[in-house]
Amino acid sequence: MGEEAELAGRIALVTGAARGIGREIATVLALNGAHVVVADILEDDGVQAIAEMKQAGLDAQFVRLDVTEPGDWATLRDMIQERFGRLDILVNNAAFNMRESIAATSVEHWKRTLDVNLFGAFCGMQTLLPLMQTGDAAIVNISSTSGIFGQPDAAYSASKWALRGLTKTAAIEFASMGIRCNSVHPGTVPSPMHVNAPPGHGEVWKRIIPMKRPGKMREIAEAALFLASPRSSYITGTEIIVDGGLSQGGIATARATMLEDWRQAHPSA
Repeated sequence: MGEEAELAGRIALVTGAARGIGREIATVLALNGAHVVVADILEDDGVQAIAEMKQAGLDAQFVRLDVTEPGDWATLRDMIQERFGRLDILVNNAAFNMRESIAATSVEHWKRTLDVNLFGAFCGMQTLLPLMQTGDAAIVNISSTSGIFGQPDAAYSASKWALRGLTKTAAIEFASMGIRCNSVHPGTVPSPMHVNAPPGHGEVWKRIIPMKRPGKMREIAEAALFLASPRSSYITGTEIIVDGGLSQGGIATARATMLEDWRQAHPSA
């Protein structure tokens, strides 16, 4: 860790951290000196993640957590209180997505998506708030570009817009307690969340992203690290969009791409 240990001595909790972006965030926080509690409902993946992190010399532990269960949060709070006495960093990353339209979304999937993506973050912040009043704590909520502009995945998009709003409310309410709250909005990033993406999804997005590539999990983790660290000590209630420019110029890029395709298909026009 050496000079990079800017989070030395800090206690961090990352939900949905057994794999994917959550695991990458947990790893980056640990690489920078934090003791990381990896929380996830996926026990086997969580245990494996911890084994590999410890093999790399990182300070981490696994706790099974269903973010939709208040009782699980209460148990986790008590464990953190007993062992550490405080929590410096909370990253709400756990997520669920079925990629369904309004017409196709079942009531069950709607409720499940909002329970995991929105209620889970709310419950975590509310339950752990007493442990975070240290005068210098940070909450990072992992939202999505689906919480920035419209997307054809009803429940997921609704949950991520709501999480963005909840983040801003928390920033206002918690500021006097010395707790900052911000959100990170990843664009297209290859991860376990994309296993049910439509065929050709990655290639289509690469064509319309201004930077012409999908993001990397490490790039999302670095944004979370910045918001969790003292480097962002005067930043709260804001969002960092990590999408290669998609939300800013994606439509223009898509139109230019379609025009170029048309020109190539009609060279004499």
